[in-house]
Amino acid sequence: MASNTDREMILADFQACTGIENIDEAITLLEQNNWDLLAAINGVIPQENGILQSEFSSETIQNPVFGPTALPNSSASIASSSSSSGSAFRPVVPSRQVVERLSRMLDFKVEYRDRTADVVLEDSCTVGDIKQILENELQVPISKMLLKGWKSGDVEDSTVLRTLHLPKHNNLYVLTPDLPLPSMSSQSSSQQESLNQNYMLIITHREVKREYNLQFSGNCTIQEVKRNVYDLTSIPVRHQVWEGWPPSAQSDSMTLASSGLNFPCHRLTVGRRTSPVQTREQSDECTDIHMISDSDGDDFEDATEFGVDDGEIFGMSSALRKYGECHPVFFIGSLEASFQEAFYGKARDRKLLAIYLHHDESVLTNVFCSQMLCAETIVSYLSQNFITWAWDMTREANRARFLTLCTRHFGSVAAQTIRTQKTDQFPLFLIIMGKRSSNEVLNVIQGNTSVDELMMRLISAMEIFSAQQQEDIKDEDEREARENVKREQDEAYRLSLEADRAKREAQEREMAEQNRLEQIKKEQDEEREAIRLSLEQALPPEPPEEQSEPQSKLRIRTPSGEFIERRFLSSNPLQVVFNFVASKGYPFQEYKLLSTFPRRDITQLDPSRTLMELKLYPQEILFLEAKE
Repeated sequence: MASNTDREMILADFQACTGIENIDEAITLLEQNNWDLLAAINGVIPQENGILQSEFSSETIQNPVFGPTALPNSSASIASSSSSSGSAFRPVVPSRQVVERLSRMLDFKVEYRDRTADVVLEDSCTVGDIKQILENELQVPISKMLLKGWKSGDVEDSTVLRTLHLPKHNNLYVLTPDLPLPSMSSQSSSQQESLNQNYMLIITHREVKREYNLQFSGNCTIQEVKRNVYDLTSIPVRHQVWEGWPPSAQSDSMTLASSGLNFPCHRLTVGRRTSPVQTREQSDECTDIHMISDSDGDDFEDATEFGVDDGEIFGMSSALRKYGECHPVFFIGSLEASFQEAFYGKARDRKLLAIYLHHDESVLTNVFCSQMLCAETIVSYLSQNFITWAWDMTREANRARFLTLCTRHFGSVAAQTIRTQKTDQFPLFLIIMGKRSSNEVLNVIQGNTSVDELMMRLISAMEIFSAQQQEDIKDEDEREARENVKREQDEAYRLSLEADRAKREAQEREMAEQNRLEQIKKEQDEEREAIRLSLEQALPPEPPEEQSEPQSKLRIRTPSGEFIERRFLSSNPLQVVFNFVASKGYPFQEYKLLSTFPRRDITQLDPSRTLMELKLYPQEILFLEAKE
């Protein structure tokens, strides 16, 4: 008997040979031939279709479909066939033409990050061919691409797909460990911006032909919109029928920003669904009132952990007329949502939670609903001080579900208390008070009570809650005062930091400007020094005093009162004097050279004329004066 692994290989070989893509059909044919691959192929492909028979040899069969491999279970099949028929077994090997005719097309669904590419090619192609197609589809270089998901483990690019014995449909995925993940900052910024936007929803109430213009922030959920619409239209969320939501708004937990609404304005239409609730007729007139009948119990159970609205608690409009319009307003939503509404607001806004547990089979139900639940004083007191939530305990599935919720939120002791209540003790009122760490069951009120006793127990629970609420308000006020002081300190600290930072930045700018000016001055000084040195080196040597050639002896007084002297040849041009004065740190661009008798500005004379021509011979006293 072939093992599971062998059978998988035989099945793949059989499908590759015969082109049968239906796995069930291929398995049936193999089972009919006792998983003998050659017999199954011979039974499917007759000789007249080009199947060539060759004498069997114990050597490896050169199969053009599977490559050089020995076909599985061939020896066992041969032995069986020889013993039964007494003739030599002749294995069937497809010819090249048949193999070409049986070439398979393989489908590959390749996943890469958040993209998917479909690749279809023949099984005669290689793994590298898939990568070349993916390179164009995904814009990922082949050298950076790791193709994973092969059942046989990692394969090489040169591996022929036919040798992997793949099914027709395959799922692969691409890894690119050397490529960085795309930046999500811009996308996150865009999402955050859309969450902060306000959407104007123009909602038309179909039955009354009335239009509401409601504004919601982008981070509001669709569920919150529907609850707000319930407050306006009195249509419970479960009975609302909507038109106009985008196709992408598939869940009530989605935010408006991510639901695909038109910004800034979007039109919607809401109506009331025809309720499938059918009232159960009871023989006893005192049990006329009920929440959910057996016929709609399944619909109720589908609404996971949801409370019951006023229409569902009385069942029929006739019941509403019988008991009047005065009845509690029940919270619409899950038990967790009622906790949020009652316990998690500001301390001054918190309320007690009253959970009404209904049971149709209790004889007290009709009396409790008519005399207590619809009493004006009870209804008024509940509306002012409580969030009221309801649950039907008639069906065993609903009872088990509520006990699970009770254990989760109130503890096993409270759940056991409710579990031990008999049917005749229903309905029940659970009075719940929210605390910092847990929710406390203050009171369990049974159905066999009076209006006065019910009111007294509600007032008693309210007194306990008020004492706790005052402490919470005090703690909250103290905490807010501390937070205000801390915010003021933080603000003062922030302003101080900003002032220090501004002062530091001003000092840094001043220092930077000073450094810049110093650097400029330094560069200018270096440039002047370089010019001075070059002029000093270019000066002709001072002629000796005993030289016979005519000389001019110039004595120049500086602005500081010092004198500099030098001898020049009378034939030297005036420019040589200018260069000499500049080499001493007095460039003629900044200073002018003056003579006394007659007074004249030497720097205004032609620098190419000689000292002899300018009558600066044989000696002269000159003055340096800074230009304005």
